[in-house]
Amino acid sequence: MDTLKIDRKYFDDCTVGRLTFGDFQCFTLELPWLDNKTNISCIPAAGAYQGEKYTSRANGNCIAIINVMDRTHIQIHSANYTRQIKGCVAVGDSIKFLDSDTIPDVTNSKNTLRNLLDILPDRFLIEIV
Repeated sequence: MDTLKIDRKYFDDCTVGRLTFGDFQCFTLELPWLDNKTNISCIPAAGAYQGEKYTSRANGNCIAIINVMDRTHIQIHSANYTRQIKGCVAVGDSIKFLDSDTIPDVTNSKNTLRNLLDILPDRFLIEIV
């Protein structure tokens, strides 16, 4: 089975990463690590998760991350700011400061997600390190 990989760096106010799938690369933005608490923490970097293409009522076409310990409804979806993600993962083509706070943001999220979804199989593994 194909594997999508996210290599992370943890900061006090966010978690940023680089997502790779074959030749495809982009950046990720998540909430900081706060002990896997629902809606306020990124998910644990523990082993491999199942991923699948999914259509969410709230986020449209996205990726569901399945079998996250003590968590449900975790997705990779389009968003630019940490305030738009509640324990999920946002993708973008660069990391910049888009607004007036001191937390990094991702850019071009909708197109980046669309490009990622175009190359992914329906089901795959997600490895977070």
